[in-house]
Amino acid sequence: MKLLEKKVCLVTGTSRGIGGEIVKRFAQEGAVVYANARKEGSIDESSKHWEDAYGTSVVPVYFDVTDENGAKQAIMKIKKEQGRLDVLVNNAGIMKDSVIGMISSELMKEVFSANVFSVISLIQLANKLMGRQKSGSIINLSSIVGVEGSAGQLVYSASKGAVAAITKAAAKELAINNIRVNAIAPGMIDTDLFRSIGEENIERNLKQIKMGRLGSTTDVANAAVFLASDLSSYITGQILGVDGEASV
Repeated sequence: MKLLEKKVCLVTGTSRGIGGEIVKRFAQEGAVVYANARKEGSIDESSKHWEDAYGTSVVPVYFDVTDENGAKQAIMKIKKEQGRLDVLVNNAGIMKDSVIGMISSELMKEVFSANVFSVISLIQLANKLMGRQKSGSIINLSSIVGVEGSAGQLVYSASKGAVAAITKAAAKELAINNIRVNAIAPGMIDTDLFRSIGEENIERNLKQIKMGRLGSTTDVANAAVFLASDLSSYITGQILGVDGEASV
């Protein structure tokens, strides 16, 4: 038996990086995966590939997570086609920031809309299905900077800190219906976005990681598999660091 056999999962922000790897790992473990992206058609090819490779269903659903109506339509599609939702992974988000003194209200609104408000909205929508079935696992993507803070990243750190607080509050409220809510707080993960900071900055950051290497998207996806599976059936309200003992 695969760890996620027949579980119906919705993963947001899957066009690349961590989200794309979570879709792959969930499919490997036998899940029925609804994979979200913003750009129409952008994950059709990868979804078909994982579907064929692992003999399960991987269904693209296109909407912007900041569009509440689009998110609602996706949940309604899942309800109509599957009748249930077992796992929600709130992975979609943006990383934008500015130093103190240069932070605009527009920047704050954009970051919190994508990283915080959308998470609350999707939790509420998922709860409509999970609450009826009296089961479910919600996994939110926070960040090491949401726990530790980071100079020059006040807004992003605040948004990811809010995700951690949302996780703990929702876990307390939804436990009565056997809905678990946890978060993953990645450290420095080897993605295209992280690589864009340049080799010199990467080498400097590596010195801050006690395990001596960048994390991989698979490291994060494996944590998501654990939290989505019944192996973590008595775990809720936790912020799981996947950071190789990094400091920021």
